[in-house]
Amino acid sequence: MSNCHGSHAHGTCKQTGLCPIVTFPEVVNIDEIRDEAPEVKTFYMSFLNKDVEREFRIKSGQFIMCTVFGAGEFAVSLPPSPENDRFHISVRAVGKVTHALHALKPGDKLGVRGPFGNGFPFEEIKGKNIIYVAGGIGLIPLRSSIVHALQHREDFGRIILLYGARSSRDLMYQPDIQLWKQNAGFETFITIDRPEEGWDGEVGYVNQLVDKANVPIDNSVAFVCGPPVMFNSVIGEFLKRGMSEDAIVSTLERQMKCGIGKCQHCAIGRTLVCTDGPVYTYRQIKTLGEQI
Repeated sequence: MSNCHGSHAHGTCKQTGLCPIVTFPEVVNIDEIRDEAPEVKTFYMSFLNKDVEREFRIKSGQFIMCTVFGAGEFAVSLPPSPENDRFHISVRAVGKVTHALHALKPGDKLGVRGPFGNGFPFEEIKGKNIIYVAGGIGLIPLRSSIVHALQHREDFGRIILLYGARSSRDLMYQPDIQLWKQNAGFETFITIDRPEEGWDGEVGYVNQLVDKANVPIDNSVAFVCGPPVMFNSVIGEFLKRGMSEDAIVSTLERQMKCGIGKCQHCAIGRTLVCTDGPVYTYRQIKTLGEQI
């Protein structure tokens, strides 16, 4: 697990090797903005300092701290693949800082610190089936992992995406999903909560897709991200079929202020989400009990 405490402005982290970590905001230019879903936009960016851009390395599941100058800083998941993918973030406007971000235009500047956190355990799951389960914007932190797995398709068995949203308008990354479907062995099952005109796909909740997809339990790992009601119902489906608690992986979100384990804002019991997480197994999450 990553526990870098910011002893360098940027450069390879001597503790983890997962960096380089940028501990002071580096300025990035907003190159392009795309509407993804209601109140959700994707911001494609490039570093002004090209030396930092060349050194900047991420791992699927990590996050950055993003500064909107004059408004504040917030933590955000990293949806790009670690390799061969444009640097970007996808953000829902939910508060003062994120609304300020949504008001920006191409050519405007942001500050970026990171990446922080431990990331998904790809080396440990080679040879396994991967089941991705997402609800709404829960696909944002999973996108990086999906693209990375497809770029290394030979390392894994079946790759299955179970994805649900309130409506078809709330489905994230729809052009990406169409591209992912072109990969051999990539299986996609998508549902929306209620019927709507023009929708001929599944209707219902994500946990109902587990049977529909005939999800494999043996030699499989499940990455689950979404609202608590979805998370609990899906986890229940996997557990009753015999999936190990260590084979279910998710990301936790908390009010992260520093990203390096100093401010303690993201403490849940004895864990700091910014350094010990944000990726945890279900067994680890269970030990945190009611504090979740």
